Amino acid sequence: MDNERNSFTGTLGFVLAAAASAVGLGNIWRFPYLAARDGGGLFLVTYLVLALTFGFTLLTTEVAIGRKTKESPLTAYSKLNKKAKPLGVMACIIPMIILPYYCAIGGWVIKYLVTFLTGSEEAAAQDGYFTGFISDIASPITAMVIFLAITVIIVLGGVEKGIEGFSKVIMPTLVLLILAISCYSLTLSYSDGGVARTGMEGFKILFVPELTGITLRDFLTIAMDATGQLFYSLSIAMGIMIAYGSYMRDDTDLPKAIGKIEIFDTGIAFLAGVMIIPAVYVFMGREGMDSSGPGLMFVTLPKVFAQMGFMGTVVGCLFFAMVLFAAVTSSVSILEAIVSSFMDQFKMERKTAVIIEAVICLAAGILVCLGYNICYFEYTLPNGAVGQILDIMDYVSNNMMMPVVSIGTCILVGWIRGPGLVIEECTKNGEKFGRKKLYIVMLKYIVPVMLLALFLKATGILG
Repeated sequence: MDNERNSFTGTLGFVLAAAASAVGLGNIWRFPYLAARDGGGLFLVTYLVLALTFGFTLLTTEVAIGRKTKESPLTAYSKLNKKAKPLGVMACIIPMIILPYYCAIGGWVIKYLVTFLTGSEEAAAQDGYFTGFISDIASPITAMVIFLAITVIIVLGGVEKGIEGFSKVIMPTLVLLILAISCYSLTLSYSDGGVARTGMEGFKILFVPELTGITLRDFLTIAMDATGQLFYSLSIAMGIMIAYGSYMRDDTDLPKAIGKIEIFDTGIAFLAGVMIIPAVYVFMGREGMDSSGPGLMFVTLPKVFAQMGFMGTVVGCLFFAMVLFAAVTSSVSILEAIVSSFMDQFKMERKTAVIIEAVICLAAGILVCLGYNICYFEYTLPNGAVGQILDIMDYVSNNMMMPVVSIGTCILVGWIRGPGLVIEECTKNGEKFGRKKLYIVMLKYIVPVMLLALFLKATGILG
């Protein structure tokens, strides 16, 4: 069996692969919206503090579990405690739910990239273009299959040659693209009928704290938004960091590696805000910043690019290329979490595990695509949102299962096995674990409470 353990070549390989997993669509289409809505700089400071405490605790725990057990998420939990097997099963099911709809969205990105590359960006800016595309039957499925095929090819290459090799090329490219678009976004300006707006004004909206009229309830809402964004964007509770941790070399400085992942993820999220908010503000004003998710990426931004003239075509091509890179890096990690679980639990070869999951994902992905046409229906979720197949899958995996897995992980490591399990793994080569006391307090007391509050809020129990 081709069971590739401990296969990252070093700290750089692990950090780039893990950071690539964390940097996904959530950083690009949800972070800027929340930052603009939740008081700009106040949200950013809150997010940064939580990244260094809440995110650090969960990331460290999952990576340490992976390296300690040398197992995938499906089998790692039971190796720590036989009664924890259900946590491993959930940690394997979550990415299996997420991957199909992530590939469907990745197909949408491919469609828009091709649209801009072929000079049809004006059509993409028209009302109804996005709806018309996803309402079609063949086109979204074809794009989804292409995206899935790209993901499968990379994972078939294995850990070192496939995932690590891909991440070492794509991550620097992705960062350069985001930096280039961000710098251009700050230079934009618009003037018409006495209305004048500049990119720097949009930058101030993003980074200058808006404290006027902020109440304690408002701050708690901002804190919950930042917690949710951080939780969903760091690849936590999806089995990914456990799988990647199992491939980490024993001589890698784990605390330093975690710190570098924090820097990567937070830095990309901040740059995504710089890239998007100033441009949207310049051409659409504050009201243009009221959209997030697919509405922001596939409806609002094409309209923004259309108002930039020739440069809009160039920026649009670069933007959707960057988004595609970010989406693929995340989908690769999601698939790898499943594949590693199949390999460990069922003693499969990598090729067999990849093919089986690819077939499962293909079937579910087609269903997701059909959810916007022949299988369309509307369902009111417990949190009050109205959605269909994709939204239901996203809600079940992200809002219900992921918090439960993370709460269970905190209980298992914090109270049953004890924090010493992770601390020992972090210091096994004499490394310094500078945030050890913070880690213990966060793991045992604060993080579980925050996760419970997030779960109750996301499920509509807590208003």
